[in-house]
Amino acid sequence: MSALRAVRQLASSSARALSQRTSLVSARAVARLPVFARVDVAGARAPFSVSARRLGEGTTDGAVSSKIGEELAYEKEAAVEGEPSFIKEFKSSGIWTVEDLAGSDEITIHRKFGNEHIRLIFSIADLQTAEDSFETPEGEEGASEEDVEVSYPLRCSFTITKPSVPGALSIDAVCQEGTFVVENVSFYNDSKIATDLTAEADWRRRGLYIGPQFETLDVSLQEEFEKFLQERGINESLAFFVPEYAQYKEQKEYVDWLGNVKKFIDA
Repeated sequence: MSALRAVRQLASSSARALSQRTSLVSARAVARLPVFARVDVAGARAPFSVSARRLGEGTTDGAVSSKIGEELAYEKEAAVEGEPSFIKEFKSSGIWTVEDLAGSDEITIHRKFGNEHIRLIFSIADLQTAEDSFETPEGEEGASEEDVEVSYPLRCSFTITKPSVPGALSIDAVCQEGTFVVENVSFYNDSKIATDLTAEADWRRRGLYIGPQFETLDVSLQEEFEKFLQERGINESLAFFVPEYAQYKEQKEYVDWLGNVKKFIDA
């Protein structure tokens, strides 16, 4: 055997031995690794054969977007273009001012009366709560929504303040079927506690006396309070406007919600 062949065989034997030892060490090292690390090691040697799906292109995106589009088209077709006549008529009276912030579930209506500032706040969230708990009246199970006229109760919060006088009156009432049913009348020495819409103000109100239940007051006193509110425009006309505007607002926010969700999914 030539010296060169002997060297080659020796080198070949050493390489095989080294390869076997390296494989054994690697196998032992992998065995000692955590499960997730072993998976990574194994996966590192596997060829990447599946192309990653582009972000925002789920398999269900198209179907959801299509259904939202159908609902959006239906709602827009059924909607009345422009501002409804009942809102125009209400605003034309020049008594109350409506503040409606897009995306908010609360509506604020306010006015001046002498040296008083009167504010009313109500929420469209009450509509959804009422609809969820509504049941078709007995004997009208087969009636459609158009056949059954429903008046949902809306909680209303009135505050009356006077710039030159400390304190504020706060009236909690429920609006339904063209009337305001007063629940209680509270007085706050600090008008900010009554009017601020912050968490701190709400926390401070909770610890204060809110007054008696309105229905427990003497009947004659209840009647005088009702006249007091009527004189300030808190009357039947306003009680009919509030739920009608709440439904208009809820529908408008629903259409905007459909459009925003569709745009997000399609992006």
